[in-house]
Amino acid sequence: LIHPSMLISNHSGATTFTLLGIPGLEAQHLWLSIPFSTMFIVILMGNGSILFLVATESSLQTPMYFLLALLMVSDLVSTLAVLPKLLCLFWFGAHDISIKGCFAQMFFIHCTSVVRSALLVAMAFDRYVAVCEPLRYNTILNYTVAGQLALTALAKGMVLILPMPLLLQRLSFCRAVIPHTYCDHMAIVKMACSHTKPNRIYGLFVILLVIGFDLLLIGVSYILILHAVLRLSSRDAILKALNTCSAHFFVILITYVPALFSSITHRMGPIIPPHAHILLANLYLLMPSLFNPIIYGIKMKEIRYKMAKYLCRTDALAISPGHKDGNE
Repeated sequence: LIHPSMLISNHSGATTFTLLGIPGLEAQHLWLSIPFSTMFIVILMGNGSILFLVATESSLQTPMYFLLALLMVSDLVSTLAVLPKLLCLFWFGAHDISIKGCFAQMFFIHCTSVVRSALLVAMAFDRYVAVCEPLRYNTILNYTVAGQLALTALAKGMVLILPMPLLLQRLSFCRAVIPHTYCDHMAIVKMACSHTKPNRIYGLFVILLVIGFDLLLIGVSYILILHAVLRLSSRDAILKALNTCSAHFFVILITYVPALFSSITHRMGPIIPPHAHILLANLYLLMPSLFNPIIYGIKMKEIRYKMAKYLCRTDALAISPGHKDGNE
């Protein structure tokens, strides 16, 4: 039975949904806020640091790092769409969210996921050119091409996700409580009393197109890269070529493996507890934003060198006896 307080209709004048949080762990919300707030700080610092370096260091202002900076921006937007509201829910019990706000949050979450995936395809193309066509790299992948790839990624995200809130607006909802920490598309669809088959079909279409097609393109790029690498005669040249792709490869694993795992557990139904579903859904969204700057900071020596140089310069200025704030 549905409690009357959970009933809602598009024609009832109600304007809010209620985010339940993590079902079964409501009493632990305050404790759970500690790891989530820590992740929020690390994500802001990590992605912000990469963006700062790319913006200020002339040697990093290349098409490859331009695509990397856009990946950091998509990670930040995704994080800002989820974590502030989640932390307000945990800290202050701010469960209510307007229907328009819920649809907007859903749009930004799913749009940035699509854009992130498209950018990973663009970066796979970048790695293919770097390994297979190194002498023509600057000709093939210039700023014009990188800009076109970036605009294609953004357009793909907007075109694919914009129909979702539009399709949701035609539904009538029997429940107002979303058993989740954020407005996920399928979580909203499950609250509807009306016919939801178009919403479910379109959601599945987007998943198959994004994960299936993008992974296919990335797979083709890496097959061509591996074919080119195996033709190299020198072991050092093979290792150098593979190392060129290592950061991107680890980012792909961090992005797609949690997504596939979350999708599999979601379809296992009652076998997996509800709180496990929600925690996995949050990790699926936050892990790329958390680990992408760490992976690139460790695996790309240009970023590692620039970061170390900047930190050492800052430390030297801080301890220098002749240094005065604001003056030489």
